[in-house]
Amino acid sequence: MRPRLALLASLLLGSVAHAAPADPDAPTETTRAANAAALAAAPMSDKRDEDFAGRGFVAMRADPLIKDSDGRVVWNLGQWKFATGAAPDTVNPSLWRHAGLLAKSGLFKVTDRIWQVRGFDISNLTFVRGEKGWIVIDTGTTSETAGAAWALVAEKLGKAPVTAIIYTHSHADHFGGTGAFVADLAPGAPIVAPKGFREAAVSENVIAGPAMARRAAYQFGVPLDPGPRGTVNSGIGLAVPVGTQTLVPPTKEIETTGTELVLDGVRVRFQVTPSTEAPAEMNLGFPDWKVADLAENANVSQHNILTPRGAQIRNARGWAQGLTEAIDFFAGAEVMITSHGWPRFGAGEIADYLAKHRDAYAFLHDQTVRWMNKGLTGPEIAARLKLPAALEKEWYDRPYYGSFAFNARAVYQYYLGWYDANPVHLAPLPAEDAAKRYVAAIGGAAKVRALAKAAFDKGDYPWAAELLDKAVFADPGDQAARTLLASSYRQMAWGSENALWRNMYLTGAQELTTGIKPLAGGGRSTIATSLPPDDLFDVLATRLDPDRVGDVSLRLGFTFPDRNASYTLVVANGVLTHRPGIVGAPDATLTVRYPDLVNALLRGQPLAARIASGDASFAGDPTALQRFVTYLDRPDPLFPIVTP
Repeated sequence: MRPRLALLASLLLGSVAHAAPADPDAPTETTRAANAAALAAAPMSDKRDEDFAGRGFVAMRADPLIKDSDGRVVWNLGQWKFATGAAPDTVNPSLWRHAGLLAKSGLFKVTDRIWQVRGFDISNLTFVRGEKGWIVIDTGTTSETAGAAWALVAEKLGKAPVTAIIYTHSHADHFGGTGAFVADLAPGAPIVAPKGFREAAVSENVIAGPAMARRAAYQFGVPLDPGPRGTVNSGIGLAVPVGTQTLVPPTKEIETTGTELVLDGVRVRFQVTPSTEAPAEMNLGFPDWKVADLAENANVSQHNILTPRGAQIRNARGWAQGLTEAIDFFAGAEVMITSHGWPRFGAGEIADYLAKHRDAYAFLHDQTVRWMNKGLTGPEIAARLKLPAALEKEWYDRPYYGSFAFNARAVYQYYLGWYDANPVHLAPLPAEDAAKRYVAAIGGAAKVRALAKAAFDKGDYPWAAELLDKAVFADPGDQAARTLLASSYRQMAWGSENALWRNMYLTGAQELTTGIKPLAGGGRSTIATSLPPDDLFDVLATRLDPDRVGDVSLRLGFTFPDRNASYTLVVANGVLTHRPGIVGAPDATLTVRYPDLVNALLRGQPLAARIASGDASFAGDPTALQRFVTYLDRPDPLFPIVTP
């Protein structure tokens, strides 16, 4: 039962004589003691962030509900105002403090020419006043939240054309909202991005996109309600809105550090930082105003070298080197803004911040490699690695988003891969098989549950979870094991300083107790139609089911008149391959606009109507395309994670 429903029930049943049982998932004495110790150890006297996060507040949107064209709420500004006062026992006090700062939402004046809208998305939208209009830096995740931010700027500061858009990097929460600005783009207004932006934006997560989306729901706590017993934030921002995503390609790419542009009368200088937080990323500065924008290379939290949702591992060494270069490149800057969180003010403050933030990534990299070269494995390094006190005391090096425990294993994997050289791990047993054997070896499920309960009662929740995970994978119908495992996850969530770990623990507990929760609604996106044909066909190759194909061979030709391009697909030996041009004698050839094929194959929109209207044509075996479609498997968007 959700907390508010439980409260309603208690009010309605208040006259019942029997007292309600104690909440089995209330924070235990162990958890409360751990949170009290965390509070005592935290640098709570450092109030700089409270000043920086609230400085320059101008206004908040009157209506807290941001809706899409169908009237569906995609963002509720009022949901995130709970983190006030002392931390409850269900939230780590350091994370509670962080949640309150991230919830400072609205329009903020940073300098006389720069404003930010924060809290309307997981990322910030930055508005720079040019000579004739507005330069927009990063456009958020969705058109709806970006449109609400743009309306607030227009209301409070005046409507003017958008004279330039800058994408700092290739993640969707920094370009997905561009649709909100298209109607106001001035003629010829440039859209500026780092070199390789478009390729990275449409392909970084394409192949494994469905699996990443499912894991991202855990990472960001998508099925959870915001609040003291649910998700409290996502480390670098509040949460990810679900709305309409667009990708408007850049018209100008920045290739080299030191490049300068004059945009709407404003001089902008760029530092290119590829393969840091994103495959294509850049910092930028306004040298005439002594303002630096560090994009997502500098944050209000330690970042992820490998995201829990899954992605290519980032280069921790390159990240640190990029920040070293930034220290010199932006020397003397008196204001620093970023794509997440709040600004920092003062040249000394900024220089100290960049150095200590850099040192955290450098320490992570160097010490992981040092221990790795002594023979320690990723988990062994993660268990012993700890930031020096001078770095740990800085709030921005705390593990709200990334953590040493996760990142050390990522650095190990970056160099050596997942295999730790122990031969027993050459061919590990599948989780279900191993679990059944472990449970039998321990003495049966009842013995496992008893050992886990003893560990739980001692406050050793990780070991209890380790045991119970085996019990659940051995027998997913073991409700007692599921219930106690969910309780173990909740205790670990209540004490976690890392927002993502909290989200993942609580989402796992929810899945164990109430099943997989279908996500309400769903976003709309035009990004799929931006996939190059090669990427689209690579995706289709990963969806081919060889059991359906059998010994069949099939050759298809595709001609895209809107792209003046043709491709040949061949299915043989249970593999789909593709090449440009019409090669050999296809069993059938389809001539169609490329977006129509994307919509047909990825969104299930039939092509029959297009062919009947003459917008597409088909030659050859009329059953060939239909047979090809039957060979394709569909990803499971709600596959189980904490159960077999």
